[in-house]
Amino acid sequence: MKILVCISNVPDTTAKITFTDNDTRLNKNGIQYIIGPYDDYALARGVELKEQSGGTLTVLHVGEADADPQIRKALAIGADDAIRVNADPLDSYFVAVQIANVAKQNNYDLILMGRESIDYNSGVVHGLVGEMLGIGSYSPVMKLDIEGGSATISREIDGGKEILKAPLPLVLGCQEPIAEWKIPNMRGIMTARTKPLNVVEPVSVDEMTVPEKYFLPAPKGACKMIPAGEAETLIRLLRTEAKVL
Repeated sequence: MKILVCISNVPDTTAKITFTDNDTRLNKNGIQYIIGPYDDYALARGVELKEQSGGTLTVLHVGEADADPQIRKALAIGADDAIRVNADPLDSYFVAVQIANVAKQNNYDLILMGRESIDYNSGVVHGLVGEMLGIGSYSPVMKLDIEGGSATISREIDGGKEILKAPLPLVLGCQEPIAEWKIPNMRGIMTARTKPLNVVEPVSVDEMTVPEKYFLPAPKGACKMIPAGEAETLIRLLRTEAKVL
């Protein structure tokens, strides 16, 4: 089985975010980057499936050279080789086109990625890729088993969970608890240095969206402590200040 795992390169969740170019671009200075947490789940399950089936696992990232350390980490965790599409990931459509282009050239049986990245949180790339390839796409996938030429999937839906069976090839957006995150060991780190990381140029795509301005969330307000015996005061403040009643 040929598996493709798509990973994003996102700011660490503890990073202090600022913007530049009149608040139209992320200021990357001093930002530490990580593999997207949901993509980490997809990678972990992909490695498990590769080990079970004896197949191959390729990691794909759409981005620039500053993402190479995260790609090498994915190789250390268990991917066999990697592809980096050398382009600034402009938006979800652009990224999906690049993924679909690579997938068409390599005929993967299974394409895994996180349900969404944690920077823009669009959550649409897997669906776009599935449509572009003409194959099934499901998200968010919480459990995945492969038997023969089909996949058994458990995913969240409104009001509960759904278990379904679908034929390969598939595109799946993953989330916990599909697998546990894997930490690369020393042997993996050493072998990752010699694994292939192929850099390819992007296919041309018309720019579909242009950000006008980014905003930081409003700062948190002061916290008022109300004595336990003053329920009337609490209700009054909820009505007059918080305005939630």
